[in-house]
Amino acid sequence: MKKVITYGSFDLFHEGHYNLLKRAKALGDYLIVGVTTEQYDESRGKLNIVDSLDKRIENVRQTGFADEIIVEDHPGQKVEDVQKYGIDIFTVGSDWTGAFDHMKQFCEVVYLERTKNISSTQVRNASHPIIRIGVVGTGRIAVRFVPEAKYVSGVMVNSVYNPKIESAKEFGDQFELDLATDDFNAFMKEVDAIYIASPHQTHYEYAKRALEQGKHVLCEKPLAFKRAEAEELFAIAREHGVVLLEAIKTAYCPGFVQLVGIAKSGVIGRICDVEACFTRLTDPGLRERTDTAYGGGFTEFGSHTLLPIMKLMGTNYKEVRFDSIKDENGIDLYTKASFVYDHGMALSKSGVGVKSEGQLVITGTKGYILAESPWWLTQYFEVRYEDPSKKDRYFSKFLGQGLRYEISDFVYMIHGHQGRSYKFTEEESIAIAGVMEQFLAKREAERREGL
Repeated sequence: MKKVITYGSFDLFHEGHYNLLKRAKALGDYLIVGVTTEQYDESRGKLNIVDSLDKRIENVRQTGFADEIIVEDHPGQKVEDVQKYGIDIFTVGSDWTGAFDHMKQFCEVVYLERTKNISSTQVRNASHPIIRIGVVGTGRIAVRFVPEAKYVSGVMVNSVYNPKIESAKEFGDQFELDLATDDFNAFMKEVDAIYIASPHQTHYEYAKRALEQGKHVLCEKPLAFKRAEAEELFAIAREHGVVLLEAIKTAYCPGFVQLVGIAKSGVIGRICDVEACFTRLTDPGLRERTDTAYGGGFTEFGSHTLLPIMKLMGTNYKEVRFDSIKDENGIDLYTKASFVYDHGMALSKSGVGVKSEGQLVITGTKGYILAESPWWLTQYFEVRYEDPSKKDRYFSKFLGQGLRYEISDFVYMIHGHQGRSYKFTEEESIAIAGVMEQFLAKREAERREGL
């Protein structure tokens, strides 16, 4: 008798799950299905599990394909189970190709092709519909988004749009998507929400078109380069009853949320100053080093450094000053944005051609908070006091690329659990767009003057 084993969360059970179990059963004579617990799923980065363990087990049982159902609740169990049950074939979906090659020392490993072209009725649950997400753009961040979405329950990345059809098709083939197209209207018909990862200057137009068609929008930073444009987008979202969220992943990761909470708790007294730095030595041939209109250090990384400033010092600054070191083509290799508030000050440092210590320092009247580089992937920070021997240390998880946290919050808001994001508010998004507008206006004025 040939024994087969497979594992999964099987949350919000749909036709894709059914077909995977059917194919797994066809590989042998006896199928064992491992259903993971919520706790184990969370420990390995799976977010937003909706159905209870009992319900997920019952859904698997009702298919009739499982000869035996077990519960997976700890690391290393797959290896244990394969040996314990005398398994001949270990199988999972093709979206995990290569991830379980280490199991080949114990048994045959088969990656089953996932089900494509599942209809919307097949993947929807009455209380928690599975959200079909389409990706706009095929660049570096888009490539990271699709694998991260696998760790969030209740979403399915099914399509990609790029005005360059070759790029769209290559991306679609890479991630086995149902649709890869250069037709934005056709793309809109196949999705409930979009993730915008296209060049910065295109964000506003794509977001507006999607919102006006009643689609939820998760947009990479910066959301817009003009304050009025950001205000318009949020107004359209409210009008159509959909979610608009700016995707600065740092804002949604547990460590940064904790850091903001600690800073606002009063433990360091009144916050007087915030200094945030994000620099990277980038390839001179990349977009951020060659796009004279929208490239440069501040437009690339300024949203990250402005995030803690806006959250901790507020959006009502009195003035902002920009000082830049420029490349020969006029873009900023390094920019300092200095803010003055009624109650303090702040400094943003960002760069694509100059390297500095990438830390976040929050200064207060009773102490200060230090998050060392890379603070934007917040895993550890310290609260320090006048007495150097006194330190409070905080640790937190940062799973994968971190994008799963913003996707999770996006899904949570779509399902109506939260009308607004407190982690990164509408007002903060609008304020950052306004700062970007001032920076680009200054750069353009200097370019005209030949500075």
